[in-house]
Amino acid sequence: MKARTFAVVIALLTTAALRGIAGEVVEIRLRGRYFSEPATVQVTVAVEPDAANRFLRIEADGDRMYRSTEVELSGLTDKRLHTIEFKNLPAGEYELRAEVFSKDKVRGMASQELVVSGGGR
Repeated sequence: MKARTFAVVIALLTTAALRGIAGEVVEIRLRGRYFSEPATVQVTVAVEPDAANRFLRIEADGDRMYRSTEVELSGLTDKRLHTIEFKNLPAGEYELRAEVFSKDKVRGMASQELVVSGGGR
């Protein structure tokens, strides 16, 4: 039986970051960077509520696979933490990205590298 691996990614969007201050846009934290396939990666993104926030896109962009999901945001009344899972990621290198969008632009973004190794077949 192949082991499933869980990771937590925390992307923090501060109010200052949402205003576009370089270097402070988003912070991503992973509990580890290397996982075994098929990996299940749990992603938690913290978004500071703001009236301009419309949706959050979270992507796992790999050399053999791309997955993404979008979460609708409701501005100032939205919750701060959003959690999703990418299940059964095959072996490969991935870039995890979290982006917050307004009606017409990206308000904040972060990325983090993730490696899923083969199951030793």
